[in-house]
Amino acid sequence: MTDGSSLDDPRPQRTYLEAISDALVFEMSRDEAVVLLGEDIAAPFGGAFKVTKAAGEKFGSDRVRNTPMSESAFIGAANGMALMGMRPVVEVQFADFITTGFDSIVQFAATTHYRWGAKVPWVIRAPADGGLRSGPFHSQNPEAWFVHSPGLKVVAPSTPADAYGLLLSSIRDDNPVIFIESKPLYRSLNGPVPAGDHPIPIGVADVARPGRDCTVITYGAMRHQATTAADLLADEGIEIEVIDLRSLKPLDLTTVIESVARTSRALVVHAANRLAGVGAEVAAVIADECFSHLDAPVKRLGGLDVPVPFSPPLEDAYRPDSDKIARACRDLCAW
Repeated sequence: MTDGSSLDDPRPQRTYLEAISDALVFEMSRDEAVVLLGEDIAAPFGGAFKVTKAAGEKFGSDRVRNTPMSESAFIGAANGMALMGMRPVVEVQFADFITTGFDSIVQFAATTHYRWGAKVPWVIRAPADGGLRSGPFHSQNPEAWFVHSPGLKVVAPSTPADAYGLLLSSIRDDNPVIFIESKPLYRSLNGPVPAGDHPIPIGVADVARPGRDCTVITYGAMRHQATTAADLLADEGIEIEVIDLRSLKPLDLTTVIESVARTSRALVVHAANRLAGVGAEVAAVIADECFSHLDAPVKRLGGLDVPVPFSPPLEDAYRPDSDKIARACRDLCAW
């Protein structure tokens, strides 16, 4: 719950969802080129999760535009708008639905600057992740698809302050940015968010919790599972350092390498499928750059290589959680 603070307060408490909404309103007030596109995002509905409700009420249908139910159409439209000097922010209702606009993203937007030097300054907001018992069509984590596409940036904030600051930077970036929002955090997480113009640079990780015995590298909702695991292990005398990547492309590998060189152990965790996920790249870099410092193998935790189950017990088995992270860290520290 929030305390009802306004953006005029020096450090208001905002939910993760409210922080994203506030960032949209702030950027639209600051820059008339910023427009929002998506299905049912305009007032009074305000989108599937109500993220754009405040923007729709403030700026009206000229700048918060409902679109047909066709991701390929409105992502394609965003490409054209960006090339004409606008800064469209596109909402796909669920990250899973982004697949129908895949060609416009990876074939056109991602390659345009390389091919002829043009800017494509759009953001696609992609509500991702499971844990809400929504099944395979509303729970996926598609970030690895886009990390593999040269020309795109991929951002995945895990706190209200990071969501606010990184969305400001994403909208101002002249490159296309996939902005991964963790649905489980929308209303369950709140925290201080600086009011006004406080962008956070893309490509800078955050040390969410310092430690000496093992480094956990993660992002999104798994940051909070990792810090919970670290708190549990602290009672056992094991101090875990938790690094929140925040940005998946570009990756802040310097922070990761410096941490693992100190702790000598590394666990990479994400909610997305473990196979060929972002964690595989991070683990490979650690193996290359920190080999002489390692006292144990580099380990990974991720979702199972199956569609996300509807069944609550099966989804719990599918996803990493604090207990699984704690067990993996204990194994590494006992190596």
